[in-house]
Amino acid sequence: MVTDTISDMLTRIRNANMVKHQIVQIPTTKMSLGIASILKEEGFIEDFESYEQDSKKFILISLKYKGKEREPVICKIQRISKPGLRVYSNADKLPKVLNNLGIAIISTSQGVMTNLNAKKLGIGGEVLCYIW
Repeated sequence: MVTDTISDMLTRIRNANMVKHQIVQIPTTKMSLGIASILKEEGFIEDFESYEQDSKKFILISLKYKGKEREPVICKIQRISKPGLRVYSNADKLPKVLNNLGIAIISTSQGVMTNLNAKKLGIGGEVLCYIW
């Protein structure tokens, strides 16, 4: 049993990107669905879909590559807040990732969103990860 489902999801995506797999299977949680929808909105993945197999729910994420060399669109995924050390940020001190070329995924009281959306709404929260 995995205790940190967010780290598990990010590690599965990172590993599939390194070996240039087209799809990756991830166990479904509300947080992983939220992160997958943000990755799709921001253009880091092609698409995702949920399915059920043997009464267990999974997400299939279709990874995105560019060019003939199939360079991954996701260059780096870095987990920030961990179960042993939670990292929170106020609305006025939200992180910038590569001068806003990347995104930070923030868990707020109004749901999971990017650092740019949280800044527009003026709310802070837990900084989950950086993606660029």
